[in-house]
Amino acid sequence: MTLQHDTAGDDSHPLTPLLVRSAIGGLLMGLANLVPGISGGTMLLASGIYPRFIAAVSQVTRLCFDRRSLLVLCTVVGTALVAIALLAGAIRGLMIEHRWVMYSLFIGLTLGGVPLVWSLARPARPSTWVGAAAGFVAMALLAWAQTSGAGAAGDGRASIPLMFAAGVAAAAAMILPGLSGAYLLLVLGVYVSILGAVDAVKDAAVAQDLAAMTEPFLHVVLPVGLGVLVGIAAVSNLLRWLMIRFEKATLGVLLGLLVGAVVGLWPFQRGVRPQVGEVVGGRVMTAELIESLDPGKYPAEFFTPTAGQCLAAVLLAAGGFAATALLAKLGQTRPGGPHD
Repeated sequence: MTLQHDTAGDDSHPLTPLLVRSAIGGLLMGLANLVPGISGGTMLLASGIYPRFIAAVSQVTRLCFDRRSLLVLCTVVGTALVAIALLAGAIRGLMIEHRWVMYSLFIGLTLGGVPLVWSLARPARPSTWVGAAAGFVAMALLAWAQTSGAGAAGDGRASIPLMFAAGVAAAAAMILPGLSGAYLLLVLGVYVSILGAVDAVKDAAVAQDLAAMTEPFLHVVLPVGLGVLVGIAAVSNLLRWLMIRFEKATLGVLLGLLVGAVVGLWPFQRGVRPQVGEVVGGRVMTAELIESLDPGKYPAEFFTPTAGQCLAAVLLAAGGFAATALLAKLGQTRPGGPHD
């Protein structure tokens, strides 16, 4: 274990503005991790704290500590966790009650990250296009698995390995701007379950009800949290290595993931209460199981939208695209952008 100075920037800069930007970036990243389509890395770019955060993660995983780096890391992570705890319930409710509205917005938010990644990937090389094709196919397959129910877990206990993998995936998305961790959770079929578990743990903690907290904490929150920690330690350094040695191909894969993400976000679908005898999550539904089934786990069905819903979906997607693209632009034009 060693101690070294922060190499992410000039230590002569005042600490307070740095921590304020870290807090803003953490809050935005926490929100991003709840909303499919918004990249946590893009939020850190927008707040101008991205290079500091990446340097801090790299130092800590190499057991090299510096006071400024630790303060930045703790501030970003702490405020992100606060945002997740406070907003998980509200976002989950919107996903259940207004899925087509949220999905329409998510399409725009997802595609809004494309200009940022394309600007980093230019000039494109053959390896960029090969990587883009591979990323698109991978995301399309994930979307197909989610639609067919392959990614849905039958119950909390059976899903522990999947929850751990989801945490690793979310951690990867925290590192690379343009990639949405919440979208990866969505296509893995665990997004609503994780939001519900976080909200349940928060409510149980407020009520000081240890029994109510145990199941969602042990079977969802804990494995996801461990996956995030492992992912940040391993994936961040792997991605840095890939970006150094295979930059164009890696950026191509990221670009393909972004474009392919919309395959699984067809907005005009809704959760439908299952009928007795249907198989949901590997279980044959009985009247008792249906009564106890979380609405967030209802199987989805497509519906024919009205003209008004079509227009609203287009406007929501355009608004989401503009919001993400603007945030990415702010991140690129601020001092402390991605290439500082």
